[in-house]
Amino acid sequence: MLYEQILIEPVLSEKANLMREEGKYVFKVLPSATKIQVKEAVRRLFNVHPVSCTIMVVGGKPKRQRNKAGYTSNWKKAIVRLPKDEKISIFEGV
Repeated sequence: MLYEQILIEPVLSEKANLMREEGKYVFKVLPSATKIQVKEAVRRLFNVHPVSCTIMVVGGKPKRQRNKAGYTSNWKKAIVRLPKDEKISIFEGV
């Protein structure tokens, strides 16, 4: 599995923006990705040294379209913590 495929997209929300100030970055990742794979992908793609990684599965939400009820898909979220002196420059706008 390529490192570019493990990280699907960054999660940009109010809570994720507050976590970024603490040195934690949130990504949507492949459902089959492990903590070790996510840490290695962040290390190689952004040239930083992750301290820890937390992974959780976000459940789908109920949705309705006209008369049909259904759910959105489940997805996997990873929170990667970096040391205090390191930042990912793409998020900081540098």
